[in-house]
Amino acid sequence: MNARSVTVLVWGENRHEQTEPGVAGVYPDGMHNAVRRGIEHWLGERATVTTATLDDPEHGLTEEVLAGTDVLTWWGHAAHGEVSDEVVDRVHRHVLAGMGLVVLHSGHYSKIFIRLMGTTCTLRWRSANDRELVWTVNPSHPIARGIP
Repeated sequence: MNARSVTVLVWGENRHEQTEPGVAGVYPDGMHNAVRRGIEHWLGERATVTTATLDDPEHGLTEEVLAGTDVLTWWGHAAHGEVSDEVVDRVHRHVLAGMGLVVLHSGHYSKIFIRLMGTTCTLRWRSANDRELVWTVNPSHPIARGIP
């Protein structure tokens, strides 16, 4: 990899692919691998992309793996409670130390997102005319910069 490469870890529950035939038909290699392929397609040589799932030892989020990760994507939907608190603590430390985190789909109910946000992260449906504000708190982070 060149000096401008980023290491991305795509994490996913990998539950729906195992329990719902329709989902397995669309994502035979798992949603996490579909996300991985998309990142690889768009970033090419500028990124090293790996995957981990809930069923991997330590959910694939060992200290060593996280120490080598620039950006973690988190796909969760129905198995948030199965993520161990020890792993949440570990991911939390790494995010606070500068690792990027992109929370996908229903990840707003994940233990890590709730912990980082300091709220219940409960969604309330509002009118279509509401607007959303997003702040970039570290514009030099590879997620915010894009990777030229």
